[in-house]
Amino acid sequence: MTVHFIGAGPGAADLITLRGRDLIAACPVCLYAGSLVPEALLSHCPPGARIVNTAPMDLDQIIAEIAAAHRAGHDVARLHSGDLSVWSAMGEQLRRLRDLGIPYDVTPGVPSFAAAAAALGTELTLPGLAQSVVLTRTSGRASSMPAGETLANFAATGATLAIHLSVHVLDRVQAELVPHYGEGCPVAVVFRASWPDQRVIRATLGTLDPAIGAGERTALILVGPALAAEGFDESRLYAGDYDRRFRPVGTAPRFPE
Repeated sequence: MTVHFIGAGPGAADLITLRGRDLIAACPVCLYAGSLVPEALLSHCPPGARIVNTAPMDLDQIIAEIAAAHRAGHDVARLHSGDLSVWSAMGEQLRRLRDLGIPYDVTPGVPSFAAAAAALGTELTLPGLAQSVVLTRTSGRASSMPAGETLANFAATGATLAIHLSVHVLDRVQAELVPHYGEGCPVAVVFRASWPDQRVIRATLGTLDPAIGAGERTALILVGPALAAEGFDESRLYAGDYDRRFRPVGTAPRFPE
């Protein structure tokens, strides 16, 4: 028996890995975070599967469901939105499972920041402008931010910021970022990336209306000069005179055939 933690992707039912889909189809028990995981993914569950929405459950109840499946010898598909490596609350579940001696594995999923960048048709790292993407958030009731992990500190690097779980405090985001990026810095807010009701708002830090975040939670804020750049340098990767292992150039290539 194994608990398969599966990244269910950002929202679109077909943005799941083949491995994740096949694991869902093979598990007689499926626990899914119903607040964000689309129900269409449950169509992959086998007939007669026990399907449990964990949105109204606490951690003890979730682990009790898994332990019951373990005693019955049933594999479990545990679905979380996006990718499990960030803000999934997987870590605390894995710790409980290790204590109980219940085996598990992890299948990655498409993260929301990647879906948001795709919606924008944008590369988040451009030569000479940004070569780093910072995944971060603001403090919330569920988890506070450690000292030093502030928007201002990250903004000081000039990297592209992907700010999660913060659309309801856009005024605070603006106040912390404008001193570092300037009011003209491009920003995009992507609501429910890849869902049928996806919505994209493009602006600058100076023109962004904080009111668009009122009552919203599931949106991603992307900030940085790479979002609207056209005058960036081309990378050397595809330059005609760039000597590569798979495309030797010149009379004395670095990587001879």
